[in-house]
Amino acid sequence: MANTPRKTTKPKAKPAAPAPELLEPVALALRHRLRIWGGRGLMGVAGLFGALILIYALLPVPTNIYQMQERWRLGAIEKDWVGWDDIAPVMARSVVAAEDANFCLHWGFDMAAIRAALEQGGNRGASTLSQQVVKNVFLWHGRNWARKAMEGVLTPVVELVWTKRRILHVYLNVAEFGEGVFGVEAAAQHFYGVSAAQLTAQQAARLAAVLPDPKTRNAGKPGPVTRKRAAQIASGAETIRVDGRAACFED
Repeated sequence: MANTPRKTTKPKAKPAAPAPELLEPVALALRHRLRIWGGRGLMGVAGLFGALILIYALLPVPTNIYQMQERWRLGAIEKDWVGWDDIAPVMARSVVAAEDANFCLHWGFDMAAIRAALEQGGNRGASTLSQQVVKNVFLWHGRNWARKAMEGVLTPVVELVWTKRRILHVYLNVAEFGEGVFGVEAAAQHFYGVSAAQLTAQQAARLAAVLPDPKTRNAGKPGPVTRKRAAQIASGAETIRVDGRAACFED
């Protein structure tokens, strides 16, 4: 048989790539659209936080991210919101003496405490009660720049909208006083079998003394460190009552 010539097929030509000058308007339009949606997203987040700040200026805080995490981890938590008049005044003074003695003197950030923390290499805490309320109510626990940045933005807004008494009132109702024990009413019942209104000066000081480490310190069975700290807090609570540093939430 005669050899028949093989048919050769020409390779298909690849479609020409769009010219760079045609792609540029598309990229610009995409970046513009992303900026628009990013701006809308930021406005939405800002609007949500603004609405929550206004709502919680008047109404109880139902829960927060950390409490939901602990409820999931432990199966249940103890919490019970109470009004300001149902909390012993010495409890409020004790928390301020323990966590933020200059609470009535600053606008959300204690610059002197921040400078002292920086000088000591960051080993000393400098968060005010206002910052802790923002973290506990609106944000999440953990050390990262994103949370600290949001805390820095929201704290002055909370200070502007809420009164000092409201900030302290919310703190007393959401702070963790023991593993799974949130708020001063639940803590008073859990550790002492009394209401928050019936707390003595010693009991209040011991509850305030566990705040830096509520999972390992026990207000009902305090160790030597907690007892010593509680004695210092009791003295500090009386000091701020006398020198007027409790005036912004007691008057």
